[in-house]
Formats: sequence, structure tokens, C-alpha cells
Amino acid sequence: MTPLSQILQHKIVAILRGMNPKDLVNIASALHEGGIKIIEVTLNSDEALSLIEKLSAAFQNRMLVGAGTVLTVMDARNAVAAGASFLISPTLDLEVIKAAKDNSVISIPGAYTPTEVFTAWKNGADIIKVFPAPGPDYIKNILAPLNQIPIMPTGGIDTQNIAAYKNAGASAYGIGSSLVNNKEEVNELYLQNLIAKAKRFITAIK
Repeated sequence: MTPLSQILQHKIVAILRGMNPKDLVNIASALHEGGIKIIEVTLNSDEALSLIEKLSAAFQNRMLVGAGTVLTVMDARNAVAAGASFLISPTLDLEVIKAAKDNSVISIPGAYTPTEVFTAWKNGADIIKVFPAPGPDYIKNILAPLNQIPIMPTGGIDTQNIAAYKNAGASAYGIGSSLVNNKEEVNELYLQNLIAKAKRFITAIK
């Protein structure tokens, strides 16, 4: 199964931002136990590149590991060298899309307007991250004329509204603090709660 087909099949991308590096393997293990198969380590996190390398090795063939907050071509190249299978950006940069494609990894740039969404798609993006996601109705309206484009809303998605995003036509979902909260101490209770939250997200999109 290709990385793109994995994302489109499993749909939920867990965003790991600002976590203590020592906790990442345990967090990824809990997410995996809860049914999450795709994780994004944002490049503005401590030790991001080494963590991408470590997680890619630890969860090879079990979880897809990618980089988030990819802002420059150098970011893209460094993330790919660390083992990232996909590159996610909050913004639209055509050179970053090209860098992803030149390195044979999945490109998921950020966009907001229909013009930005179509521009990203026309320039080779595989999935378009609509960020910040303003609501399911907006996704539905974007997809009315652009239904051939896979859309991944990100920002503010939780177990209460993810089904509405699914019904609006979203192909995948970027889930941050409503799943992995970086403000809490990571202990056994946190990890058990994380497994339970992951399961609730999986149930919500079935």
C-alpha cells in the first residue's frame, strides 16, 4: 500500500507538536494501540528531525510518519532525509510542493481559498490541508466545484464534529490538541486516556 493510499484509508493524522522528546515513542505506541496509523511530527518541535528518524525506525510498516510545519525547501529536504513519508505545511509554497515530489514523498500543503486549493492541486499536491478549518459547511462548499481534490481539514476538529466533516466530503483529518494535548504530564493515566481518545476518533468516522 502506498503512503497516499494509507492516508486516504486511515484518514486521521495525529499531530505531535511540542511534546517532550522522551515521551514520543510512548505516545506513538498509545496512538497505535488506539487505532491511529499516521503521525505528524511538526518541525517546530524540539529534536523534530531525530524524532522523525526514531519513530520511522521504531514503527516501520506499522505507522506512517511524516513532518509538519514544513515551511521551506530546506525543511522539506531535511525531513525527507530523516525518513518522513509525507510533508505537511500550514501554507502554500509551490517550491515546497516541488521538493516533496522531487523526493517522492506525499505533499500536503496548506490552503484556504478555492483558488489556493486548486493552485496547490494543479502544482502536484496529493492532498490539500484546509487550515484553519472554519467548519464542515465550508469544506462542503469548497468541494462542490472541486470534488476531485482530496481535502484534509485541520484545526478545531474533535470527536463531536469529525463526522460532520466526513459528511461534508473530507478525505482525511489533521487532529492536534483534541487528541494529543502537549500541556499535560505524560504518565500512565495520560497514555490510557490517549488510547481511549484515539478509539473514539476512529469510531466517530466509521
